[in-house]
Amino acid sequence: MNRPTLLCLAGVVWWVAPCAAGADIVSFVASRDNTLYQSASGAVSNGVGPGFTTGTNSQGGIRRALIAFDIASNVPAGATIQNVSLQLHLSRTVSGAADVSLFRALADWGEGTSNAGSNDGQGAPATPGDATWIHRFYNTVFWTNAGGDFAGGASGSASVDQVEFYTWSSAAMATDVQSWLDAPAAAFGWGVLIDGASPGTTKRFDSREAADPTLRPVLTVTYAVPGPGGAVVLAGVAALFARRGRK
Repeated sequence: MNRPTLLCLAGVVWWVAPCAAGADIVSFVASRDNTLYQSASGAVSNGVGPGFTTGTNSQGGIRRALIAFDIASNVPAGATIQNVSLQLHLSRTVSGAADVSLFRALADWGEGTSNAGSNDGQGAPATPGDATWIHRFYNTVFWTNAGGDFAGGASGSASVDQVEFYTWSSAAMATDVQSWLDAPAAAFGWGVLIDGASPGTTKRFDSREAADPTLRPVLTVTYAVPGPGGAVVLAGVAALFARRGRK
């Protein structure tokens, strides 16, 4: 536990309380995930399947994954986010290394009951509330842009090759999580994208519904919660110095 600091200035003793507590770390599984399958009709999804897919299949069809976390239920309100890392497990690949990037989603989206099972490369019929290539919520609410609405710059990127665990971490990701903690209604998560890839470059990650819980997507957040502040005392110290300077 942090102890107050004793200052002796001009014969006056000041007790300065610590301004913040030590950092805490919490890890938690995704609250929703899905796959957007390039489709003019937007009739394909994979809401509760055991995996989600990103990249371009051998026929040239684009896949984009979505993932979100319930920050407000796992990190105290008012906390300062210091560091963030996302761990995903790659369970299937048909190609070599590729840069997989996270782009902050700009609109809300859903996870319905569609389940492609092991056929997650092609998807399953979308169900009400699913995110699809053209729908945020099938089949009544639409993306502004087909394929999802995302920030222009990536929040994080990692080179992903063969089956194993991969981690994304960056200052921009921490900024995203801070914004979601401060405004939970806008916590739309990230798009997991391999854009501009040539055909035959899809990669499948285990989803939050994976049978093995150790393979599910996990977000680890390091944060600090403000403790009893020393601001008033420090202001008094500053005022004392100011008075002494005028003598």
